[in-house]
Amino acid sequence: MWSSVFIHSLEHPAGGYKKIFESCDELAEPIPAHVSGKIPAWLTGSLLRVGPGLFEIGDEPFYHIFDGQALIHKFDLKDGHVTYYRRFIRTDAYVRAMTEKRIVITEFGTAAYPDPCKNIFSRFFTYFQGIEVTDNCLVNIYPIGEDFYACTETNYITKVDPDTLETIKKVDLCNYLSVNGVTAHPHTEPDGTVYNIGNCFGKNMSLAYNIVKIPPPQDGWYIAFFGMTENYFVFVETPVKINLLKFLTSWSIRGTNYMDCFESNDKMGTWFHLATKNPGEYIDHKFRTSAFNLFHHINCYEDQGFIVVDLCTWKGHDFVYNYLYLANVRQNWDEVKKAAMRAPQPEVRRYVLPLDIHREEQGKNLVSLPYTTATAVMCSDGSVWLEPEVLFSGPRQAFEFPQINYKKYCGKNYTFAYGLGLNHFVPDRICKLNVKSKETWIWQEPDAYPSEPLFVQSPDAKDEDDGIPHLLLNRTYILNLFIIPK
Repeated sequence: MWSSVFIHSLEHPAGGYKKIFESCDELAEPIPAHVSGKIPAWLTGSLLRVGPGLFEIGDEPFYHIFDGQALIHKFDLKDGHVTYYRRFIRTDAYVRAMTEKRIVITEFGTAAYPDPCKNIFSRFFTYFQGIEVTDNCLVNIYPIGEDFYACTETNYITKVDPDTLETIKKVDLCNYLSVNGVTAHPHTEPDGTVYNIGNCFGKNMSLAYNIVKIPPPQDGWYIAFFGMTENYFVFVETPVKINLLKFLTSWSIRGTNYMDCFESNDKMGTWFHLATKNPGEYIDHKFRTSAFNLFHHINCYEDQGFIVVDLCTWKGHDFVYNYLYLANVRQNWDEVKKAAMRAPQPEVRRYVLPLDIHREEQGKNLVSLPYTTATAVMCSDGSVWLEPEVLFSGPRQAFEFPQINYKKYCGKNYTFAYGLGLNHFVPDRICKLNVKSKETWIWQEPDAYPSEPLFVQSPDAKDEDDGIPHLLLNRTYILNLFIIPK
């Protein structure tokens, strides 16, 4: 059940969380799930999820949490019962690895090596034939029209059959868009229009960002790596960067992987960028603040000439992914906690961006919204310095992978957010946050390690939080489905 206590840290001395990072097998057919609680009669359909499910190929281990091979999960809900099914997605990375019984394509934190059976000339040629980008689509799955695609953060997406979970085809976005990659978390408007943000390599090793629009019909709801209001896009530029020279040459260097190409600029801080939707134009306001890591936006909205932006942040310029190697998260509990203490501190923050900043005095707080302590001050160089309001902060307790009542409140003034609670990086709770009062509630059980939340609104809902905030799989690979009511 929900509890109003969040900051208390549950201990895990038995190390049950290690099961999350163990490989598992496919299922030959769907199996019945044990349901704790009662599933509402109106809650029917299928839930698709994707994530890492294979953490080694033969004797070769993957090293990072984002390296495991993509496994798609399916929950079918009908008449109060649930069945569960899973299959590995037949990406090139997976098929070639299983065929050759070794890691063939370099992943996020694991480098692939040439076939040791090849002669020295063939191995030399392999190093210099160019970058082979992974298609290991372990991050998200979303619809485009009537089709479903699994994706990661590269230029490849993979079409899958939502009924059988069979892999249909691999799609290279570079054949359709001028991008080298897009985020795995697009935004969807009520009419079905899908927006995403991608990057492309420019002249002189520069990196440009492109907003991608896919016309309707579509359907779905997603968390996002960028923000979207009724009239604006919000993009946050953190101090963690890809060194393009290193990225473009790294596959010529033995043992180099994606993680080796990231660099953090301790002097840059963090910048907020705005662009209008219609027409799509960049707004040349310079909003900046102190350095933080960012992986998920919660929501953002316009109010009285301001844009309110709520984010799941990690303090400082140190790259959080450096602490997510499997060797760290598989340690005994005391060692897991020690490692997390060295990592950036997580916080849920609210920033407020003023839209009219042309006639304001230097040194004056431009934010006049009565319900927030966030500030925005004009500096002598013409930039606007932002200070946040902290909506939640607990020692090494993160509120991540956020969800809201997306269909009704995306881009609008809202009250409730739901998130996965990370306890020293171990997912052990589901969290509900009132962003207005800062009140928090949690759901947790001993030795239960939930997945990220998904809010499903009740068909006759009157309140914002009237619905089912979570369906989850996890209990040391014994299948359970938990339904958490309002």
